Amino acid sequence: MGSTSDDPPMTSTTNTTNTTNGDATTSFPNGTNSSEEQSRKDEEDIPYWNVNVPPHLRTQTCPSYLLNLNPKDLSIISTPDSHYEIESWPTVLSKIRSYRPDLFQRIPSDLRRYHEFCYNIKQQYGSVMNFILSQRLGWEHPIIPKGDEPFECEEDVKILRNDWPYGIDGKIVHLVVWVKFELEAEGEKGDLTEKETKVVGEWVRKKFVVEGGLEEGRVVWFRNWTCLKSVKSVEHFHVMLFDPDKELVDGLTGGDVPLCERVKLSI
Repeated sequence: MGSTSDDPPMTSTTNTTNTTNGDATTSFPNGTNSSEEQSRKDEEDIPYWNVNVPPHLRTQTCPSYLLNLNPKDLSIISTPDSHYEIESWPTVLSKIRSYRPDLFQRIPSDLRRYHEFCYNIKQQYGSVMNFILSQRLGWEHPIIPKGDEPFECEEDVKILRNDWPYGIDGKIVHLVVWVKFELEAEGEKGDLTEKETKVVGEWVRKKFVVEGGLEEGRVVWFRNWTCLKSVKSVEHFHVMLFDPDKELVDGLTGGDVPLCERVKLSI
């Protein structure tokens, strides 16, 4: 095809070989050398369950906790950590304000550890809900609120760190607010009603802005669609704080340490 004045000039993409002291290094058009290119190919050939796993720990068969993953989790687990881009505060705000909690995801290796942890918890406690109730919240089933209205009694609310947060900026603290009362939802996905959204929003502002002293632009909250909740039997919503003081977070959560950090410490 002929070129026009708007077409870019033709450039050479031929591989070149430089030899120094008898050692050859091949340069590729994308800027990688032969060893880097081979490493990339090796990554592509690894079964998804061995991605982000040191060579000496890789297995021939898929672990039980990584079988039958949904398409989203399978795609994430198959991705090297080095390819994951940590999400900034503006990106987090954009996803929450456009009400797309489904777009959040964990760092691939963290998602793997999350699946392994949940699998082991189910073996030991029967369900994630049983573990949350007995080990994290200290609540008994059935859950009965003390107050007649949402947030009327402090005993009906417990704030904890998110045990397995998303792959976000380290300055962002991800909290989960667990409540004993139900929050009314509607629609196929299970969105909060306008009334409940207002009630939760006012409580969040009072708790974190008025009492906590944070600027409104550093506090955001959301509730997962009912269909996305990993623990459906215990009502909860999420609050994210940008760069809060540790003393504030410890005061709100009673010094809680997320399980992901405890697991790292135990390895």
